[in-house]
Amino acid sequence: MKAIETIVQLAPHDAEVAARAALADQGFGVLTEIDVAVVFRAKLGVERPFLKILGACNPGFAQRALQIDPSVSLLLPCNVVVEDVGEGTKISAVDPLVLMDDPAFSELGAEVASRLRQALDAVTDASHGRSASPIGED
Repeated sequence: MKAIETIVQLAPHDAEVAARAALADQGFGVLTEIDVAVVFRAKLGVERPFLKILGACNPGFAQRALQIDPSVSLLLPCNVVVEDVGEGTKISAVDPLVLMDDPAFSELGAEVASRLRQALDAVTDASHGRSASPIGED
């Protein structure tokens, strides 16, 4: 699936903290959180690397989308995934331009995609400053 993504040289927990802050700066709140590694360990006895799914929502964008088509609620909130990929931590966001390919959503989808891209770019920029723990020091 096409996504908006970046790989940063931060420990997964630090990347998650940075992603939450960057999303907040772009007007998104995290409404839901699924810690896939913890759930798989508890329910399946399976160990896997860090993987969290954050359900991010910008209420203004959500309201506009629902006014265009109430069935867009099936796509809410926007998933942002933080995942340990060995060579770094990958942060991926759903690309609303892919999910909402109806022309009625083109302007709104572009705005949301831009905000999500700005959030991920901010995490990438912050990771270059090394203000958080490098990988392996979490």
